[in-house]
Amino acid sequence: MTKTIEALQSGEISSGRGLNQEIAVKRAGDTRWGSHYGTILRLISLFPSVVNVLEYVEEDGNNSEQRAEACHLLNVIQSFEFIFNLHLMKNILGVTNELSQALQRTDQDIVNAMALVKVSKQRLQTIRDDGWSLLLDEVSLFCDKHNITVPKMDDIFVSQGRSRRKAQKISNLHHFQVEIFYQVVNRQLQELNNHFTEVNTEMFLCIACLNPRHSFLAFDKEKLIQLAQFYPLEFSSTQLLALDSQLENFILDVRSDDQFSNLNGIGVLSQKLVEN
Repeated sequence: MTKTIEALQSGEISSGRGLNQEIAVKRAGDTRWGSHYGTILRLISLFPSVVNVLEYVEEDGNNSEQRAEACHLLNVIQSFEFIFNLHLMKNILGVTNELSQALQRTDQDIVNAMALVKVSKQRLQTIRDDGWSLLLDEVSLFCDKHNITVPKMDDIFVSQGRSRRKAQKISNLHHFQVEIFYQVVNRQLQELNNHFTEVNTEMFLCIACLNPRHSFLAFDKEKLIQLAQFYPLEFSSTQLLALDSQLENFILDVRSDDQFSNLNGIGVLSQKLVEN
């Protein structure tokens, strides 16, 4: 507690005021990556206090099981590998946090969401190409500050709990850079590429042209014709030729009808079209 008060007084951590008051490490939600990201940020910010609490429990816990668990957790969180993974996930989830929040909103603008997908892919690729040294420096500084041993990257990696004789003959550099850093970044990039291919991203942008907000301001006839071309079984070449004129009629009709003047989303538009 004393260290926490000192950190607050020095400005190292902030308690905030009112709605911004967040000085506890909260339990992460099961399905919200933003929740995990917030937990990681608080754990990094309150790391000395977390260590303090665990040391107290290790010494004065209610029973031997509780004291043993606190001792185990202290060994884990004060290891270089834990700190490395903590900061790596902070950086990865920091890249995709805005996208994750945007995709959870029911009123999210599709165009904005697709822009965030593009930004996330670019940033992750930059981290993969140029982020290793920056991450290692960040982790090393944190470890030095909190008296955590930083292994030499050229030494043979030994997993906790295994003897050096049984260790796989790889260097610390290979383990942390190739087996963790590249693996995690590559997997995150692959997830985004799998969910948002060039084709379905273009489809989302085309669908956004039907957004009825602001009197169908986003309407784009050419993109909607392009959208129809993604469905060759539904639109023959003759129907595609007719679609140009049909879309002209559609936009004049909905813009002149008061029933469509205050709609706020494509889902509401679909319901209104079915009703009429």
